[in-house]
Amino acid sequence: MLSFQKILCPIDFSDPSYRALATADELARRYNGELHVLHVVPPVPLVELPPGSGAVAFDVKQYESKLLESYRKSLDSAIELHVKSDVHVEKHIDLGDPAHEIVVLAEKIHADVIVIATHGRTGLKRFLFGSVAEAVVRRSPCAVLTIPVHEHK
Repeated sequence: MLSFQKILCPIDFSDPSYRALATADELARRYNGELHVLHVVPPVPLVELPPGSGAVAFDVKQYESKLLESYRKSLDSAIELHVKSDVHVEKHIDLGDPAHEIVVLAEKIHADVIVIATHGRTGLKRFLFGSVAEAVVRRSPCAVLTIPVHEHK
């Protein structure tokens, strides 16, 4: 019999990811499991300035720190809105490539399932932006439940 004791749900604060979070919440309640909610912040891209262009006073580490703190608050709000209070929730914020960080956390916590939303991108948009869900499915150490962008009727 299937048993999902450790459920990982990455969110990007989009409506499809909130639907995935609601599904993960339901699984956690049904199996009396632990819900791990993750948001991954892509790193700030650095651009090298040409020689002689002058110094730029931009502290990347400080910016990333403030960005992470802001996303922590957003993560708290999302969990408060979409997860029932009787579910044990662990919150995770990481900096890096989303697909990679999702798989790394799944391995670290020994997740039984990853519940992830798809965004329905096709063609050029998918080629340019890639598909986090697809990359996670290919590399995941556990089962992956994908929640489509459209709702089933």
